[in-house]
Amino acid sequence: MIKKLLFCLFLLTATAVSGQSIFQSAKWIVPGFKEDTLLRPCPVYTKTIDVQKGLRSATLYITAHGLYEANINTQRVGDAYFTPGFTSYNRRLQYQQYDVKALLKKGRNAIAVTIGEGWYRGVFGGNLAHDIYGNDAGLLFQLDLTYNDGSHRSVLSDSSWQCTTGPIRYSSLYDGELYDARIQLRQPGPVAIADFRKDILVADNTPPVREKENFHPIKVWTTPKGEQVLDFGQNMAGWVRCQLEGKGGDTIRLYHAEMLDKEGNFYTGNLREAKATDTYILPGKGKGTFQPHFTWHGFRYVKVEGCKVNANDFTAVALYSDLAPAGTFSCSNPMLNQLCHNITWSFKGNSLDIPTDCPQRSERLGWTGDAQVFCRTASYLFHVDAFFSKWLQDLEADQAVNGAVPSIIPDVYEKLRKDPRAGAAGWADAAAIIPWTLYWVYGDTAVLNRQYTSMKAWVDYINSVSKDGLWTANGYGDWLAPGDSTSLPYIDQCYWANSTQLLINTAKVLGKTADVEKYSPLLQNIKSAFLKHYISPEGVAITNTQTAYILALQFDMLPDCMKKNAADRLATLVRNNNDHLATGFLGTPYLLHALSENGYTAIAYKVLNQETYPSWLYPLKMGATTIWEKWNAIKPDSTIQATSFNHYSYGAVGEWLYRVVAGIDAASPGYEKITIHPQPGGGLEWVNAGYTCPYGRIVSNWKITNGKFTMHVEIPAGTRATIMIPGKESVEVAAGTYDF
Repeated sequence: MIKKLLFCLFLLTATAVSGQSIFQSAKWIVPGFKEDTLLRPCPVYTKTIDVQKGLRSATLYITAHGLYEANINTQRVGDAYFTPGFTSYNRRLQYQQYDVKALLKKGRNAIAVTIGEGWYRGVFGGNLAHDIYGNDAGLLFQLDLTYNDGSHRSVLSDSSWQCTTGPIRYSSLYDGELYDARIQLRQPGPVAIADFRKDILVADNTPPVREKENFHPIKVWTTPKGEQVLDFGQNMAGWVRCQLEGKGGDTIRLYHAEMLDKEGNFYTGNLREAKATDTYILPGKGKGTFQPHFTWHGFRYVKVEGCKVNANDFTAVALYSDLAPAGTFSCSNPMLNQLCHNITWSFKGNSLDIPTDCPQRSERLGWTGDAQVFCRTASYLFHVDAFFSKWLQDLEADQAVNGAVPSIIPDVYEKLRKDPRAGAAGWADAAAIIPWTLYWVYGDTAVLNRQYTSMKAWVDYINSVSKDGLWTANGYGDWLAPGDSTSLPYIDQCYWANSTQLLINTAKVLGKTADVEKYSPLLQNIKSAFLKHYISPEGVAITNTQTAYILALQFDMLPDCMKKNAADRLATLVRNNNDHLATGFLGTPYLLHALSENGYTAIAYKVLNQETYPSWLYPLKMGATTIWEKWNAIKPDSTIQATSFNHYSYGAVGEWLYRVVAGIDAASPGYEKITIHPQPGGGLEWVNAGYTCPYGRIVSNWKITNGKFTMHVEIPAGTRATIMIPGKESVEVAAGTYDF
């Protein structure tokens, strides 16, 4: 219990102190000069302060419109990137707090804050809109100094600051950065005071984006087209740090790509409009170290122009939110281990402050469908409670007055409404699915209390647009399924039922009896309409696809008398497809569960172990180091399709590996009660898995030697577990270590 209490306290470490009260006297400032409309140099705000007495403490509070990098005496403040983070800027703007005492010295101290375009005012979104949230590069700054004698002083952003530009001539999330090292800070000019809102300021309480793993080139070569290319061996999101030397004015360009084409040339055909190019103009003063400031790229390969490549001068740096690791999984099948590696790296590459769909092309958006299908798998890999909780607050902030949920959060298309499918089944249902998932995994009702209004508004919205008990919406369906399409209205009805069920579950947890009584009859009406319109009396779905039966089974849409028939039909469809999947974004996460929970674990393993298209292992055979958006992103003849090669949605199979193959599952919210129920198969000889729940570490290891099954289990203090040994009766145990 102590561990769980500490775990919950972690969620509260960043108290929601009102930003308006903190920045009460500070002023929003903007450049006093006219900025360019396009390719704007990054503004740099400067101020010099005197510190004449010994300091007891120095605390900086800061936020910006755009991205900021603060320096004191040329030393960078903090190690977080892309601050203040990506939120629904019109409604929620984060600020950060830093202890900067160690950066200050007695006497004169130089402060400089550079503002990058970022999501706020740069070119962003699939339609390449400019200045989505505003066109200013605003700064709000407060440095509170407490001296040893007990006196206080605050350094505030106000008209005493100056503003100029420096070596960052432009920095775009999609196009990259131009850094001209010949340019130092230009002659500064005055700033202007702006009247921007402070009442939307909130404390940052999510893990920051940091530099993580470093990679050195595993190969440097010249392509058939004569290009110098480095291979870092891992598809990732981040940037390249390089040591460059040359004459003043020499221009070095680094181009980023995920793949090589069929002939072995550098391939950027899947980047859409993103140039993904970093440019450095050298000062001519010896070797210098260069890396971007306000951009990142999705890449494995880098093409270099303008200098002779020395592999030792280039390091790829992975960037992602600094999430604490949670689970480990390994087994006797090296390909499944590589699959786990790919799943983990796809989540790393798509967790730069928000859960995104891809990190490479001119998109990188918070698609709700991708996030909801992967959330439970993400929870096995990392502790994602704060990460998703922050994003859910933006989901509620951007939710329409009528309860409809945009397909992308933050909703960068709100002004233009380029997304006509707001309220799409399987996407907008993230409003209900993710809060319940977080509660189930971490056992904290705070997320349910916070999101309940949003969950309820979403279900009420569907009810308001339904007719005769049926919901039909213009959704995305079973996105990119390689098999026959599943009826959109069929999918709508299943997800409507699921979100309603989760709302009822939440109302029970929160003691909202009136809502339980209100929505329970609605749920029965939804299911009755589903049976009447979409299922024959024999239990046959009108849309005879794998996904149709998967959703009906997983969302409990069928009476008990029909479930076996539905499971049999699903198994038959899989067999008739040569034991291959035929599912897209919505069916794939539940496919193996629907099989293993209904007596077809052996078939589930056959599907898992397929190495030909479409399958999870086919991309591995083609050299993938992350999960692909399309099952056949590279065709068997090595032809590349213009798609994302780092897209975690299909990696949702990771949940099945932990819950079924290793057998680690929560039997009650927060793992106070644990189920250990491994289901061996698929030719696996051993599995070693661990997961750190709110109470501590759970371990489930098993192996088969000469036909003999043995299992090692560890259960943390404060919990109880039901251990189900294959072929034996289950055993109820308290905390401890057990061998069977």
